[in-house]
Amino acid sequence: MSKSVLVVDDSTSMRQMVSFTMKEAGFDVIEAGHGQEAISRVQGKSVNLVITDLNMPVMDGMTMIRQLRAKPEFKFTPILMLTTESQQEKKLEGKAAGATGWIVKPFNPEQLLQVVAKVVR
Repeated sequence: MSKSVLVVDDSTSMRQMVSFTMKEAGFDVIEAGHGQEAISRVQGKSVNLVITDLNMPVMDGMTMIRQLRAKPEFKFTPILMLTTESQQEKKLEGKAAGATGWIVKPFNPEQLLQVVAKVVR
């Protein structure tokens, strides 16, 4: 059975780049344009990984992470922030919300897959 990833970003091109990278690595991909859409897309499903942007309309990445972490099926799911934000305060806030890791955009596919390999078993 293949592993699945939820890719959340309000930028269509960024979402497509991340999705392409993850599909090439053998993942099934679920896409969403903001946190609220992401939560509804994974209702009743379990995924092996979440990759999310921070700054998005409707529901931002931090709020989405907190809501996902409140669900038993997402308690231990690795969640990676993929964002332009690189300030230490934001990283600490992300960690407190439940983010597993932080990758600063622009990303390169090899770097993303190296991080994924470390967090997805």
